Amino acid sequence: MPGAEFGFELRVCAWAERHWTPAEPDSRVLVARQLGTQRRRWDTVIVEADPEGVRTRAALGERELDPELLSLARHAPAEWTYYRDALPDPGYGWRYVREAVHRASARGVLEERKRSNRIEIRRVAPYPDWVRRIVAVENKPDLDASAARDLAAQLERDVALGLADEVWVATRADETRALVTEMPTAAGVLTVGGEMDATVAWHPRSLDPDATGVRVTAHGDPTEFEYVPPEEKRETRRRIAERAYGRGWRSYVETMRPDCRAFDLRRAGEGYVPFCRAKGREQTAAECAGSCAEFSPEPPGWRQRGWPIEGGPGQAVQRLLAERRRRRRTDAGD
Repeated sequence: MPGAEFGFELRVCAWAERHWTPAEPDSRVLVARQLGTQRRRWDTVIVEADPEGVRTRAALGERELDPELLSLARHAPAEWTYYRDALPDPGYGWRYVREAVHRASARGVLEERKRSNRIEIRRVAPYPDWVRRIVAVENKPDLDASAARDLAAQLERDVALGLADEVWVATRADETRALVTEMPTAAGVLTVGGEMDATVAWHPRSLDPDATGVRVTAHGDPTEFEYVPPEEKRETRRRIAERAYGRGWRSYVETMRPDCRAFDLRRAGEGYVPFCRAKGREQTAAECAGSCAEFSPEPPGWRQRGWPIEGGPGQAVQRLLAERRRRRRTDAGD
């Protein structure tokens, strides 16, 4: 059924947000979806965060810090300093760093001033080491034996790289036997049934992100691979965590068309999932676009009504999900 995997993914995210048990009891849990690297993207990412670190991170704004801004936030000095003396050599033109400094200043990530024709910078707050653990979950509601073998090979590569602290597969209850048989023993298996009643069918092995990882670069005889140093892994983890902090898992609405009169949100288990009244089913994010043959924009009159749909139902949906995302981010720092 179209949309089944997308809806399953949203349900897993909602379940994890409410019920995930972190390794350290006081950790706060942030959940995001479709994050990773250029080589690998995970369906669900769970960040177990230090509560004090999240509070400090909040001083730098609600939006994610892209790699340039993240580097500035980490290296900005406590006292006013010429930016070239404060920052590590970027390996490319300093004029691009100046542009990033201006962006960071406009975002409130750091402060800047000009003295003696020099740009000086000062941090707003220290960038904390707020990430304790990252858990990667692959969502596969329906699997045949061939797909299970392909997924097992991918999970073996995840285990060898050790970028996440744990890797899991979430699947329907009736798919569990095939998964447990095919999956690497280091990967956990989460069984999902009904309206997101999830149980652990197989516990994963904890990985070591601080150790050198192994990345497969080409399959063949022999298989080609490269070693990934711990510092590169730590930097990648920081970038993934930043995207999780800024986007959360409800960001799917930003690429869909809630301004279509057929768009709706419906309660499903622990959260809400999009529903297309024109199709009579849950739709995928790819289906819900302006190119959809069923797309019908809201009439202007809808956008002129008052509460509770001021600005139109589509904007009300966006406000609802944005507020829930903001609340979960704030709760993570309480």
